[in-house]
This record gives sequence, C-alpha cells and structure tokens, in this order.
Amino acid sequence: MEPFTYQIGLGEDEERLDKWISVALPALSRSYIQKCIKDEKVFVNDRPQKASYRLRIDDEIIFYIPEAVEPDIEAENIPLDILYEDQDILIVNKPKGMVVHPAPGHYSGTLVNAVMYHCKGQLSGINGIMRPGIVHRIDRDTTGSLIVCKNDHAHNLVAAQLKEHSINRRYRAIVHGVLYQESGTIMAPVGRDPKDRKKMAVNEQNGKYAVTHYKVLQRFQEYTYIECTLETGRTHQIRVHMAHIGNPLLGDEVYCPFKSAFHLTGQTLHAMVIGLIHPATGKYLEVTAPLPEYFEHLLHIL
Repeated sequence: MEPFTYQIGLGEDEERLDKWISVALPALSRSYIQKCIKDEKVFVNDRPQKASYRLRIDDEIIFYIPEAVEPDIEAENIPLDILYEDQDILIVNKPKGMVVHPAPGHYSGTLVNAVMYHCKGQLSGINGIMRPGIVHRIDRDTTGSLIVCKNDHAHNLVAAQLKEHSINRRYRAIVHGVLYQESGTIMAPVGRDPKDRKKMAVNEQNGKYAVTHYKVLQRFQEYTYIECTLETGRTHQIRVHMAHIGNPLLGDEVYCPFKSAFHLTGQTLHAMVIGLIHPATGKYLEVTAPLPEYFEHLLHIL
C-alpha cells in the first residue's frame, strides 16, 4: 500500500498528531492510529514521533498504513431462530447480545459464524469474507428480523431496495417519558458525533438525511411503548432520533442519560417486521419476529 503523505499548512498547526490523523483519515479508529504511531508507522519530517506531538507548519507526515489482514472466519454451530428461508434468502430473528458480523474483538459467536454453518457456504460474497451474506445489520443489543442473502443476485436486488428505502422496517421500542402525540415524524440528519467519534448524533453539518416515523402503542406512567418505521436506515437512527426529541430508549447505555430502573442489557429495541420484494419471485414478502421474552415481561411490569 502507498504511504499516506501530507504537508501541514497554515491553520493546521498546534494539533496533536493522532487527532489530526483521525480527522484526515476518518475510517481509522483513534486507538488504531495510536498503535500505528507507537509501532513507528508514522513519521514527521522523517522521524517517528509520539501521538501527543504538536504539529508545526510545513511538517511533512508520512503514514505507512499496514496492509489489512482479514482473519479466517470459521463456521460455528450456533442455533438460529429462522423466520423464513428459501434458496435465495434467509430471515433470522437475531437475539440480544449477538454481533452481526466479525470485527476486532468479535471474531466468533457472531451471526455470520452461525449462518456460515447453517448455509454450508452458500452465501453472497459481495461484502467480502468478513460479512458473507450480510446486506444490512442491526445493533448488538437490538433484537429481531434480519435478512441474509445466499447469492450475489439476491444480494444486489435486496441492496437496491435498501438504497431506495423501499423495504418495510417496523420496530418496537420503549422510551422514557410520555409521548402525547399519537404519531410523529423525526426528520434530522444523522452522522458522527463531532465530540465523540464512537457515537452518532443529529449532525446538521455532516450528517446524512434520516427520517423516522413513530406512533404510540401504549402509554405508561413514565414510559411510552411505540412503533417506529424507518424511512432511511442510518447507524443508530432510532436511538439517536428518539434521544434528540427528549425520549431516549429505555436501557440505552449510549444515548440515554437516565439510569434504568430495570435490569436491562442495552436498549429496548426490536426489529419486529421486515417486508421486501422477493429477489426471485418479485412478490412482496413480509415476516414478523415476535417480541423477545424480556420485552414482553417488561411490558407486563409497566
């Protein structure tokens, strides 16, 4: 790989080396950049420097970015709750706590490991060896319906529907506070939080167009049970949008400032309904994932 080179100009000086690189190369995490600096992959004026080095005008940065090495992902015999399956697609009910695809720190026990075993290698390869069959994702602690594609033809057609926002995706959630409007629409761009790159936020300057529709299903004394329909599918969209209007998801450890009164693991969010045009038949297919037991129990308590 060709090294990344850059010469610091006016207005870019006095910035920390690691922070400057994280802005210049946003695809790389701050921790990864710091490791590369420690491993002497980053040079300033032909000399390795510390992450805390303060840049000066005319400093020349050379970053020898290591070649990415993708680990071998193994099939694992992990039980799947299958909602629908044929020779083209598989729709599963993802449990809470399961990561969708392998990533640093999660190379086993993911949904990909499970579907690789179940499908015996018959999965689309468009997203590479780390994400075979994966055309979209939901968060680790979000439960519910997720489409897996078994071949590239199906993958392309489902991805096209996702891109044009024509897939019907309806979620169930419990939020803090009482929503008095029967329904509403949140239209606010979602992007990286400029103050914390590990989080998403409503970002008017650099966010992507995002729309969430919601309707009230049941009101409780301090909470509201709602259905959310995604018009777009940005990262953490429902979680960010509901927090933005002052009604964060119950149990959300990232976007909710309130401590949960219940013993929860992550946000109360369930991808209940998914509907799409089947890539082979051309007919509309809709699948419903039943609420998980913890969610039903929580509604009963409330």
